[in-house]
Amino acid sequence: MASARLKGIGSLLARQGILIAFALFLLGFAAFSDSFSDADNLMQVVRQSAIIGVIAIGVTVVVISGNLDLSVGSMLSFATVMVVDLHDKIGPVPAIAVMLVAVLVLGCINGFLVGVLKLNSLIVTLGMLSAIQGLTLIYSGGQNVDIADQEATWFSLIGRGSFLGIALPIWIFGTLAIFMHVVMSTTAFGRRVYAVGGNPTASVFSGIRRTHVVFAAYMISALCVGIAALILGSRVGGSQNNVGQGYELQVLAGVILGGTSLLGGSGTILKTVIGVLILGFIQNGLLLLGFAYYVQWLVTWVVIILAVWLDIAAKRGRLLSPIA
Repeated sequence: MASARLKGIGSLLARQGILIAFALFLLGFAAFSDSFSDADNLMQVVRQSAIIGVIAIGVTVVVISGNLDLSVGSMLSFATVMVVDLHDKIGPVPAIAVMLVAVLVLGCINGFLVGVLKLNSLIVTLGMLSAIQGLTLIYSGGQNVDIADQEATWFSLIGRGSFLGIALPIWIFGTLAIFMHVVMSTTAFGRRVYAVGGNPTASVFSGIRRTHVVFAAYMISALCVGIAALILGSRVGGSQNNVGQGYELQVLAGVILGGTSLLGGSGTILKTVIGVLILGFIQNGLLLLGFAYYVQWLVTWVVIILAVWLDIAAKRGRLLSPIA
């Protein structure tokens, strides 16, 4: 009887552990900080998490396909610098179009190297991280860029505006998350992504073209970076050359915390959203409790290690078993 209960608890943690953890974090911080549960603070955290969240949606698709994308931070720097720089030169609409085409080209390169040439995704995207950062510096000449008249352009509404009292970045984040959740859970493409990540050999014998699936996954990741760059560039009204530095680690942390397996073949978009929000609320809660900024990184590290252990232990059926 006790064994059955333990198995039931283990199964629940394996399936809904991220939701339980999310609720516990919210209740814990709310109990120790009166301002944490304030509606304005909660909305501000979600708004600040939107950029990481939008990128994480695309990276989740890549990870489910059995690959990694560590180039998203540098790609964000490049895209933000480009759209801000071109804003005053050719206008906001052409600037957005050119920037999106540019990031999709970068996504094509990642997809070609990993999907077509079948190179290791960790090595490829790590190399692209450096290459794209170098491209950003070449494009900008090492100079930061700014929009001349930020108050006069509608472009700033993307990152600063609101609709029905909710910030537009939150609307963009939520809409994209729901759309991609539907795509991944109900369409043939989504099933192919899970199949390729879960068992590449079996998927090939099933008639699935792994090359096309992986290529498309990197294109989706690049497009999400472009959308995030629109939010970031319009909110700040300018950009530094290294504005995206470190984003790849935060994004990957949110994806892992959301339960997406680094081995591929499992994970959901909505749980990635929760993982990103948990990281955002942890950082916000620690600041409100008076902890130094660097403590956030230590706590985040512990949470990620715990999440990875839970994922591996659950897959091995040893979630509640003693460590050998």
